[in-house]
Amino acid sequence: MAEHKAEGDGGQLPAEIKSWSTEHVRKWTLELKNIDEEYANIMYQQKINGESLFLLEKSDLMEAGIPLGPAKLIIHKRDELVKLKVDMVNDPGVQTGGPCKPYPFNRFHEAYRYRVNSCLDIPESGALDLIEPCHEFKAFINTANATKDEKLKKFTDEVKFFAAACMNSRTNGTIHFGVGDRPDFNHGQILGFSVEDKESFGKALHDMIEGHFEYKHVEAAKKCIKPPRFVEVLQPDMTSSENYVIEVDIEPAFSVCEENFYHVYGVDKRKSRRSKGKDPKEDAKEAKSFYIRDNSSTRDLLLPNSQFKPLEEYNRYRKNIEKLSQQRKEAEEKRLAVVRNSVQGSKLCEMITGGSHSLDKSSFERYILVANKSHPVQLDSLSFLQDMNLTAVLDFDPESSEKGLKKFFEERNTNVHSPAQYRITEPVEDIASKLKLTRITSWIFCNGVINKEEPSDISSWSTEKGASVRDVVSFLCRGEVLPPRRFLVIFLLLSDVTDSKDPLLEIFNTFRQELRGLDQILCICENSRSFISWKQLIEARYGDNISHRCISELSFAEINGTVLSLWSNNRRSSRFLTCGGGSKVLLTKKMEGCLDTLDILCVNQCEGGNDDKLSIQENFYKGGKVSWWNFYFSEEPGSTPFIKRDKFDYIIDTIIPDLCSLTRPCVLFNIMHLPGCGGTTLAMHILWTQKEKFRCVVLKDRTADPVDVAKQVVQLLTYGTTEQATRLPVLLMVDDFEERDAVYSLQQSIEKACPRTSAAASSPQVVILNCMRTEFWDQHDTSSNPVFIGNELSEQEQKLFQKKLEEIEKTYKNADTFYGFMILKKNFSPEYIKGVAKNTLKSFNINHKEAQLIAVMVLLNSYCKNAPLSVTLCEAFLGLPTKERSEFCKVQDGFGKFSTLVTRCSVQDKVVFEAVKIIHPSMAEHCLEELTTNHSISKAEITNLLLTTDKFYDCLQGKDKLLQDVRAMLVRRYHTTEAEDTKFSPLVQAIIKDTPGSEETVLYNAAKRFEKDAIVSQLLARYHYLKKRDFREAKDWARKAKDLDRHSSYIADTSAQVIKHELRNAIESNRDDPIKPDQLRDYLNMASSASEAFKDTQAIAKKEVALKSQNRKDYSPYNCSGRQGEIQVAVMVVEILEKIPVFSSLDKVRRAILSQVLSGQLTIQAIAQNDHMKHKHTSYYHVLLNFEPFLKNIKDNMKKQFDFLDSFFINLQPFFSQKDVREERTRKELLKSFHKYVDLFCKTDPHELMPNKIIPTLFKLRQLLEMHKADTHFGILEYLSRNGSDPLEAIVQQYAYLYTYKHAHLRDVVNYIYASVVLACVWPQSKYILPYPELLQILRHVLSCQVPHTDSLAVHFIASVILWPENNPFFPYDLSAKLGTYLSQLRSTFSNEMQSMEHGKKPAVHFYLGKKPGYTRLVSHGHLSKFWSPEHFDNGQIWREDRVRRNLQMVQGVVQKNCILASTCNPNVKVEVIPQYLTHLKGKEQKLVSFYIGFTMKGLVAFDIKEIPWHGSEGASHHY
Repeated sequence: MAEHKAEGDGGQLPAEIKSWSTEHVRKWTLELKNIDEEYANIMYQQKINGESLFLLEKSDLMEAGIPLGPAKLIIHKRDELVKLKVDMVNDPGVQTGGPCKPYPFNRFHEAYRYRVNSCLDIPESGALDLIEPCHEFKAFINTANATKDEKLKKFTDEVKFFAAACMNSRTNGTIHFGVGDRPDFNHGQILGFSVEDKESFGKALHDMIEGHFEYKHVEAAKKCIKPPRFVEVLQPDMTSSENYVIEVDIEPAFSVCEENFYHVYGVDKRKSRRSKGKDPKEDAKEAKSFYIRDNSSTRDLLLPNSQFKPLEEYNRYRKNIEKLSQQRKEAEEKRLAVVRNSVQGSKLCEMITGGSHSLDKSSFERYILVANKSHPVQLDSLSFLQDMNLTAVLDFDPESSEKGLKKFFEERNTNVHSPAQYRITEPVEDIASKLKLTRITSWIFCNGVINKEEPSDISSWSTEKGASVRDVVSFLCRGEVLPPRRFLVIFLLLSDVTDSKDPLLEIFNTFRQELRGLDQILCICENSRSFISWKQLIEARYGDNISHRCISELSFAEINGTVLSLWSNNRRSSRFLTCGGGSKVLLTKKMEGCLDTLDILCVNQCEGGNDDKLSIQENFYKGGKVSWWNFYFSEEPGSTPFIKRDKFDYIIDTIIPDLCSLTRPCVLFNIMHLPGCGGTTLAMHILWTQKEKFRCVVLKDRTADPVDVAKQVVQLLTYGTTEQATRLPVLLMVDDFEERDAVYSLQQSIEKACPRTSAAASSPQVVILNCMRTEFWDQHDTSSNPVFIGNELSEQEQKLFQKKLEEIEKTYKNADTFYGFMILKKNFSPEYIKGVAKNTLKSFNINHKEAQLIAVMVLLNSYCKNAPLSVTLCEAFLGLPTKERSEFCKVQDGFGKFSTLVTRCSVQDKVVFEAVKIIHPSMAEHCLEELTTNHSISKAEITNLLLTTDKFYDCLQGKDKLLQDVRAMLVRRYHTTEAEDTKFSPLVQAIIKDTPGSEETVLYNAAKRFEKDAIVSQLLARYHYLKKRDFREAKDWARKAKDLDRHSSYIADTSAQVIKHELRNAIESNRDDPIKPDQLRDYLNMASSASEAFKDTQAIAKKEVALKSQNRKDYSPYNCSGRQGEIQVAVMVVEILEKIPVFSSLDKVRRAILSQVLSGQLTIQAIAQNDHMKHKHTSYYHVLLNFEPFLKNIKDNMKKQFDFLDSFFINLQPFFSQKDVREERTRKELLKSFHKYVDLFCKTDPHELMPNKIIPTLFKLRQLLEMHKADTHFGILEYLSRNGSDPLEAIVQQYAYLYTYKHAHLRDVVNYIYASVVLACVWPQSKYILPYPELLQILRHVLSCQVPHTDSLAVHFIASVILWPENNPFFPYDLSAKLGTYLSQLRSTFSNEMQSMEHGKKPAVHFYLGKKPGYTRLVSHGHLSKFWSPEHFDNGQIWREDRVRRNLQMVQGVVQKNCILASTCNPNVKVEVIPQYLTHLKGKEQKLVSFYIGFTMKGLVAFDIKEIPWHGSEGASHHY
């Protein structure tokens, strides 16, 4: 009997070599290649056992009679065996893994791999049921020194023996190469080996069949013996080892083998026949063998056997072959009778959609995917994953990026993350926002890869990486990240999980614990083998039966098709962008995913239709936000067109074409609308109709970084285009921005990102449609575009709404509840809205949950823009999650009779979530009014309910948004020019008005809810000093606010305001006249403290503005309140002092004395000495002396602050031209204070104290200049924006007097120049204008003097204005040659004096360079702004006006890096000009351009920059 085992696999060899007997050594020697049996017998005869084998030397063997060659080979093989044994003991990497299943029989494209050192959980066996394969293992590892042919011969010999045995035994079988067995390895241990040429094994197998089977059976053998299968072997950490197990399946089907039996030849019969000198038939006959499977061995029945007579067993077996063949046939028929009967397709549809059987309407908003190592054959069947709304993928395959699932997802946009990024180190929603967790699929590698982290094997993964991945699971399951019960976790088992330490089991358990059960978990296994292993491991570890949450009877191809069928035709269709001229480009899913801040409107949007037309339309008519579907449905046959608002044609036919004629890369226009009046719908209607002419897009996330948005807009602009000249512009709609500054900042960012080449410079590349809600509208506001949508329909619009209503009533029986539509149809009739509110709320009972919730919602939607509540919050508050099958309950239904008042919406916040809001702002306001008037539920009561009910804040999703909205409702004030309107927020003011006194409880509740919020503490302080006049309490709250935020100038200002108002209150409450000394002491002490507090505010404001400049989203300018407060305190000090006998305002002399004291010209002691009533005023003088250091600086401090603020407001303007109400109010208050300053310091004269009452002309003249703010250059420049020449002519005359009579200081001379220039601009006919040649001479004199630093800005600005070269015989060309120097000094001075205050503002343009000579070539900005709105300047439309083009001079220059080197009419004078926006120079470097010039305190500014043809030196020499 002969058994065939690979080397090292001998069945009787013990594991320990030292324990081998002489027979064991003989067997081992016999199995060595190229060692004859006689040498094995020699070793046996020499009594060589295991211990002596270790001691053998080559010489020992040669002495025993073994030749040199075999002796060296035996010693070498002995050493190799010893080394292998040592390595297995010392190397932990060869420790066996868990059990694993063999590769599926007779399959070649399964997603299956082995892991090194895992063990096949099957025995080597003989025939079982003939269908279940028997197995044989061959280590096939001792082949390092073998040639390729030797390896292939060993392979084919083993296959030949095994295959013939299986065919004769009629049993299926698999022989495994690269799988070890005892004693050297564990039974079935996966080893693997390197395979360099896979094809050679297949060819060798084919040749073996041709040469070793009888000719008549060759074809049958080819059918039974399957091609070799190469199964990849992975490392313990699931990375590739580059090794394989080779398997050959044998399938002796009855239809192939019938009743035949199979002999094989020991040598290739083809070669044998070609041998000379031998009888081929005789040789072949001698080499025949007949193999069968005998238990776990293969046996040749033609070899002699001691148990049977020769050929006896062989003949008996042949006679039995007919019976064996029949058994095979029956076994095959029995297997075929098992018919597959599965309903798992329906089960998959049910589970993956939450019962809706449509992924478009899935009950799950989001999905999380957990996957292990994939196989290439699986990937084509996983395309269903790419369209799912995957929030995160937890990928346990370290090679996923190279050849796994991540590689497959290359066509989709994903963010790659490491588990460490989910560690909670800051607010959860902030982390989610940074990771873009609900906007882009997060791909989380859970086993290394990121930052070159090494993967871990199964045994060490839990300790090395388990904690961080568990943190990921906990993070994803938090309520503020994903909505509870509305996301599904899918475990996709791409590889079998067979080890109890597998990471997937641990993560499964973590999800199971976080989700408190299995209802949100779906497991997908490709086959029963994978499922059974997974199921058994989970049952063993956690005791859960997961059968009902598993799909295991469908192939991945079937799963793929099933899931894809759950999408609508529209979702499955491709999307296209327009390229102009009817051409289109495919918008790939990956590109669309990259543009995550944008909602892209494609030219084939809504293609394929939607089965939910009725519900989509109904939602819109009830008050939901318009969607693209609504426009699509209106274009279907039989539908009336979408209602076209009156402004629609004006925007399409006039505004957009006008904007597209400009050269600015990004232009902007505004649609201002009252809330709920259809402004957003109009804007989206415009996009829908323009989608063939523009690439239309809506900004989804207004909180996104404008730089990121700009990059994405430009990506959309350039996508799929090569020639810039053919690009269509992007029409970008932005909606619901609260500040226009944010929109203008986005415009700037887009311009910086836009490609600027000559082809793209001729027209805008991006048009921004800014749709913005406003609570108030000033019809005379020239700072805004003329597009305004109010709450009154025209007759034409009313007719269109009536026609649409008739269509609606034909389709819907409940059209009377379509309140969103009916409010507009009824022309916003208050009576209609009031009637609906009254009827809907008639059963209102504040004790019911739905009533409390609706009350809170109408309050929020009345006093806070866009203030929805998350669906999760509403469900928790109403108790909906406790209801059976709650996932199918609409949250609106939970509101009961109030459900018609609410609608669903999606909120784009730090995380995206579903929410509920009131259908219309007007409905919210009238419902609130109904509750307060007819149900006795006050606003204070509802607000307290909102603030004190923890249930509203227990729900984590949308909590941050709710807190922001509640806070805004309490603290946000609307700034108007009337200070009275801005004391408190509209809600607080309404509570004060409706239920006086209850506001205090509301505010204290707010302080408890927002305990760590400095602004809320500030609100309490303001309430106590403004309303309660409780200044002690106000100081406590102000102190608390300052402790919470020490870096806010606005918080610091509150502390100062408390003291100021305390002082004001004390003065107003004091009816004593005159004020008593002790009262004077208290008042001055408060005034001094307030003044110091305001100085502290100024210091903080200066630091604050430096920090703001680093924040792209903070557009607020320098806080002037500290400076204004110091002035107001000084005014109060004057009022106080005027009420004491020493400085009585009724006595002109004493008033003059007061002026001198506060100017530091007179001391208190000097006044006391000359006071004839000194004995009566002693106590006053005593108090005054204590405060003399404070008092003597009052005038200087007031003047300093007035000058600073005037310079700030006149020389700087809002960065984006718009009306600043707060600034207007501040300037209005300053003017009042200035009038009081003038009354004391400009209308009294110290010479009143002299016996001679003659008032010197010089002093009086300077007082008059100061009174008219003409003592500073910026005060004079302010007259450019005033109407009329008075008092400018008088000012010029006064400066002329000073100059003529040699009384003028340098500043006076400079102001004389300013006054003359401004008068010439404002009133060119005036006879008092200084002749231009004389003005030039005076300027020459000024520039020849030493200019003090305090006058540098004024001197160098007016020099830059006047010295621009011109062709004029009187023009000082020698001075103009220094124009570049003067401009450099101007910029330097501006940087030192004003740049720190520039944040949120820009230098104001005072003049533009005109065409005419002399004074007339200066065109003031104030003059142009009388005729054109600020938007004309911002968008560049002003430069298209003929009147402007006729008057302004076009200048040429060459573009440098960040400026233009402008040419002048003097070839030797070239000056640097800064562009209005740096982006206007993009793509024009070293190009010749033309532009207009504006003069600012920071230097020259270029406007309307246009590239012009370059003609070398000829072009450059064309000067102006």
